[in-house]
Amino acid sequence: MPATNPWTRREFLRAAAAVGVGAALAACASEPESPAEQGQAAGEEPSPTFTEPAGKLSGELTLLMWSHFVPSHDEWFEKFAADWGGKVGVDVRVDHVDVTNVPTQIASELQAGQGHDVMQYIATLSQFEPSVLDLADITEEANNRYGQQLQICKDSSYNPHTDKYYAFAPGWVPDPGNYRKSLWEPAGFPDGPVTWDDLLEAGTEIKKSQGVQLGLGMSQEIDSNMAAHALLWSYGASIQDENENVVLDSPETLEAVEMMGKIYRGAMTDEVFAWNAASNNEGLIAGKLSYILNSISAYRSSQEVNPRIADDTFFVPALNGSQSGLAAQHVMYNYIVPTSAKNPDAAKEFLLHYTANFGLATYHSQLYDFPSWPSLAPKLGDWLADDPFGSKPSDKLAFLGDVETSAEWSASIGHPGPSSPAIGEVLGTYAIPNMFADAVRGNASPKESIRTAHREAERIFGRWRNRGLIGGG
Repeated sequence: MPATNPWTRREFLRAAAAVGVGAALAACASEPESPAEQGQAAGEEPSPTFTEPAGKLSGELTLLMWSHFVPSHDEWFEKFAADWGGKVGVDVRVDHVDVTNVPTQIASELQAGQGHDVMQYIATLSQFEPSVLDLADITEEANNRYGQQLQICKDSSYNPHTDKYYAFAPGWVPDPGNYRKSLWEPAGFPDGPVTWDDLLEAGTEIKKSQGVQLGLGMSQEIDSNMAAHALLWSYGASIQDENENVVLDSPETLEAVEMMGKIYRGAMTDEVFAWNAASNNEGLIAGKLSYILNSISAYRSSQEVNPRIADDTFFVPALNGSQSGLAAQHVMYNYIVPTSAKNPDAAKEFLLHYTANFGLATYHSQLYDFPSWPSLAPKLGDWLADDPFGSKPSDKLAFLGDVETSAEWSASIGHPGPSSPAIGEVLGTYAIPNMFADAVRGNASPKESIRTAHREAERIFGRWRNRGLIGGG
């Protein structure tokens, strides 16, 4: 397909709501050290590696990034980027933006045809595919260096219908359940919930006897989206099938919606309808929530500001429903390079350099960021089994196992199909958490709310299908 496909202003506004070609890369002049050769030891920071770019670089490289939920990452990243720029002759500027404002700024810059050379978000940016470069070259180069990329990350950055890597996905973050052991033990679940039925049973008892609610959002924010998708998948429901046909209106979706209604009535309050991306973190840290679906960022924050809560916080993998146990990835890093980028060669070389050092990103995010290529953090399993960042007990995070173990109970948005432009728009219009909220609040019956969401998904899919950017139909 053509490298550029201009959008109308209306389409860009949709894209902004939807998340709430340069020179080919030549072979590298020298091979980087493998992670195993970098002297990593359990509990120790990995040693950095550097590879000379394929060609001479110059000028300025600008990056738009979210403000990481673990601040130590951003402190490390800015120095890391500046050091690379100094070595290769590029002036690197990193602009951090609050996560809620990133999608709108990306849409605005792409509409204007000017702005940052690299833009990053924590969920798929597939809806911007027509206005970004194909990053197949650096993805293939990373595969050549480090082995095959995890499928969950490929699915979140590659459109099989157009055969285009609309984004580069060097890392991701699992989304476990975080529960307060002192609250769950008296309810008869000292090791936390295993199933959604457990969550309903114990969550209801904890709210009744101890006055502490569960924390599953049904709002227009990213955590609510992830919780809603996890519940759908675990009951055998999904937005689309593997061939990109909308299948939301189903008995399985009805079962999931009815389960959310039971959980809300027994174990939650109205505040979950007005949450933002920080609400479940803040609620857990303040001791006001008994369980949340979240990465370990809330836990890391509580280690700093409320150690008593941190010591009482434990974790479980995806909850089992009637069909399976799957969680949405909490974060999926999508880096895009606009067709209007002024320095695409430097952008691609920097992304490869960053990927080569992803073990450092994992370490400085305090084990929040997982690599898309497991070989890049070979000591992750050891770190999780003996947390270098002060967990009590030190093996509290061992349940995550390693990158591949966590990927077994995680899925990419769009499962069982790809994270297509249509899925990207459905994600950002919050059609799925809105569906749950409407049914749970009584704004519509469960069946009516499902039909409304199904029609909206079909409308979105039809528009993208007419443009030739998704399959199905």
